[in-house]
Amino acid sequence: MVLTTLVLLPFVAAMILGLWTQAGRVVQMMIAGGASAVGFGLLLVAAPAVLAGMPLTAHLTWVPALGLDASLWLDPLGLSFAGLILGIGLLVVVYAHGYLAKGEATGRFLSFLMLFQGAMIGVALSANVLLLLVFWEMTSLSSFLLIGFWRDRPEARQGARMALAVTGGGGLALIAGMLLLGQAAGSYELSTILTRADMVQASPLYPLILILVLLGAFTKSAQFPFHFWLPHAMAAPTPVSAYLHSATMVKAGVFLLARLWPVLSGTELWFYLVASTGLATMLFGAVVALFRDDLKAILAYSTISQLGLMVMLLGFGTPAAATAAVFHILNHAAFKAALFMNAGIVDHETRTRDIRRVGGLAALMPITATLGTLAAASMAGLPPLGGFISKEMMLDQSAHAVLAGQSWLVPILATLAAVLSVAYSLRYAIGLFFGQTRYPEASTPHDPGITMLVPSIILVMVAIALGLIPMTIAGPLVAAASGAVIGSFSPDLHLALWHGFNPAFGLSVVAIVGGAFVLWRRGPVANWLATRSAPDAKRMFDAAMRSALDRTRRLIAVVHAASLQRYLFVLIAVAIGLGIGASLTSGGVDTGSRPRIPASAVAIIAWLGLIAATAAVVVVQRHRYLALLFLGVVGLVIALAFVHLSAPDLALTQIAVEVVTILLMLLALNMLPRSPPTLSSIPRRARDALLGMVAGVGTGWLAWAVMTRPAVATVSAFHWANSYAGAGGRNVVNVTLVDFRAFDTLGEIIVLGIAGLAIYALLEPAVRVRIPRSNMPHSPDRHPMMLAMTARALLPLALLVGLHIFLRGHNAPGGGFVAALVFSIAIFMQYLASGFGPAGERRPGVDHALIAVGILLATATGLGSLVFDASFLSSSFGYVHLPLIGEVELATATLFDAGVANVVVGAVMLILAQLSHIPQRDARIGAVSDERAIP
Repeated sequence: MVLTTLVLLPFVAAMILGLWTQAGRVVQMMIAGGASAVGFGLLLVAAPAVLAGMPLTAHLTWVPALGLDASLWLDPLGLSFAGLILGIGLLVVVYAHGYLAKGEATGRFLSFLMLFQGAMIGVALSANVLLLLVFWEMTSLSSFLLIGFWRDRPEARQGARMALAVTGGGGLALIAGMLLLGQAAGSYELSTILTRADMVQASPLYPLILILVLLGAFTKSAQFPFHFWLPHAMAAPTPVSAYLHSATMVKAGVFLLARLWPVLSGTELWFYLVASTGLATMLFGAVVALFRDDLKAILAYSTISQLGLMVMLLGFGTPAAATAAVFHILNHAAFKAALFMNAGIVDHETRTRDIRRVGGLAALMPITATLGTLAAASMAGLPPLGGFISKEMMLDQSAHAVLAGQSWLVPILATLAAVLSVAYSLRYAIGLFFGQTRYPEASTPHDPGITMLVPSIILVMVAIALGLIPMTIAGPLVAAASGAVIGSFSPDLHLALWHGFNPAFGLSVVAIVGGAFVLWRRGPVANWLATRSAPDAKRMFDAAMRSALDRTRRLIAVVHAASLQRYLFVLIAVAIGLGIGASLTSGGVDTGSRPRIPASAVAIIAWLGLIAATAAVVVVQRHRYLALLFLGVVGLVIALAFVHLSAPDLALTQIAVEVVTILLMLLALNMLPRSPPTLSSIPRRARDALLGMVAGVGTGWLAWAVMTRPAVATVSAFHWANSYAGAGGRNVVNVTLVDFRAFDTLGEIIVLGIAGLAIYALLEPAVRVRIPRSNMPHSPDRHPMMLAMTARALLPLALLVGLHIFLRGHNAPGGGFVAALVFSIAIFMQYLASGFGPAGERRPGVDHALIAVGILLATATGLGSLVFDASFLSSSFGYVHLPLIGEVELATATLFDAGVANVVVGAVMLILAQLSHIPQRDARIGAVSDERAIP
């Protein structure tokens, strides 16, 4: 229950924030901060047991046939990452309260932030690799929303698209890699996979698995050459940058490497791919960071360099190196979040992020300067801060690494990267806070309010404590988390500022002295670089995207001819080809030996009427109103066939669907000319007719062959046997929809809701364009009083009938879908009888909300079963005795059915409202034109 709460809390907060948009800023911050604080408190309560070697687990069966279970696992590694996500997330919420202007859409921002936090918590706690993939993709989508939060800014939109393209592409590779990993290990559960390293590494799939997994991790953690999306993500608000760089998005790839370290590391391929990529990224990011002038760009490239450091340590494949990586993850989270908050304060007060335009701010902003200097010192690896310890651990491990047969190569390059990290860190602190005071004249910089300072103070205090008392504050966590990465044992850990005079200490001294020297001589090199043109990853990415778009457009021009006839022709032709191919490979489709039942005269007449109506649709297809009437006849005959074949549910649904469809199509005729032009030549129509006849004969023959074969055991027998005993319903059709195959129904109503919204969006331009009045003839008495009053009187009765159909659906023909159609027809009648204007004024515009509430209600019903350790969407039923009424059955499937009804009503009403707006608008324009024409 604790793990489920940890995962669901941020999503619940995101939902509340998204729906409660009218709440004040303080209330919204309390909702987001409260969710983070409660989650962090739950982690603290669980921490002693987890660190003592008793991880928390939760297992819920989801889709067992695919090996996809909602398995959660809180081990020391997950505990450390979840703690960073929730702890820094709480500080970011507090910081955002002071950073965001009062006019900002705070609720939308915090809703996106909580969605992102929930996805990251899911990644950290997933015990099933398929579930991890679900949350992994959610991080890409939610970060897209956060980076593009200021959607009116082109750089924000481009940064969001770039991040989604790169990390989404890596996510596709990771999906393939995880599927192959599960196949090689024989399980998708992490607890099993991590114990089968020999099996996985002996598999011929291991090289491919490793490459695909690394693509997913490297793109997410901005490793070279996939680094370029991260600097452009700086278009996001600074609270997002602080969260993204310190504890969430970019750390996800490092977390994945640490999580899969026991099963994928230890091979030469792992060492060369991971360590080399990390080393190159560390050096490249440090070089670029030194010569950037935008504060957030400096910090962004420093993040790339620091991420490369962690990846390199994990790539070494030794327990000590993995331990150093885990400890540096904590250090980096503290100082990098503090630095981004510090940069945000400077930007907030001076209205610029250009380090060339500001300086000497320590005299004006002493608290901000102190915090920024200490955080930068930790990033530089200066004693007595935590960054110094993890930097020494890194240098010590690099001294033992041999790359390409050379024992000197890694330590020299690592030391060079450390030199550059000292240089760009000192530049940040000295350039901003010391020297001559300068800032834009339009600003008056000063230390900000407490909400922006307190988070930075806490983070800097953590960075100091990680240096002064590392074993007290982080020793048990680092030891346990390192043990989770390395294996079943905890390493012999000793974190301290002083380990004596050793090679690591000497390299550290070289890094500090060399960094100061490089900063001193930076100016001439920067001036020289300014005169040179270097490859720009953004330009290369844009060029690649333009090329891909051009190629796609050319392909679309060939394939997509904006012709529905061509699409249908290809679709039907392919279906015929597949059918012929299947019949040839299976030996043909022969008639079965099942006895025939003589057709009654009524059935023959109905069949002939169906053929005549179908042919009439083709003949009068240019007269749309008549074609619509004949389509109604076709639907009515099919409904009668259902009645004859003892399928009352299908008959009721067919009639309701036909009525709603015909009414909507009648409204749609207002948007079309009365007499459409001929769309096809005679040879083309002959070709289409031949294709249609072949398809019809083939389909009819296939149906005949199936129906004449002897009956075999089917799944319907299970449904008949368990409908009442297992789900408490005698209507097998409804029970199948809301219980046995409820997951399919949930997907279908989601698709229906999306379709309703898509139709609404597609019709929106038509609402804004005037339709010529000549194409919309109206009768002299469009809304007779008798019809209007009768329809109003019938409305309560129709709604009551719909409610009756809904309530009886579990045991008799009916259900939420049919009831929703009846409700829709009742509202349709008001439009037809009273007119679009009066009916629309009386109907509340809650169509979008109905779709959302319906999907949420159906999903919540399914999630409710998990609370009782049942499968997702399992239903339950019972009986209660009510006074004067007697015994009444109560089934949870009724709530699911209510969700279905809400979605159907919302989608139909959304389409109706949009179609009705077109003639309304035309009438208004016509009335205005008539008034202007009067002299």
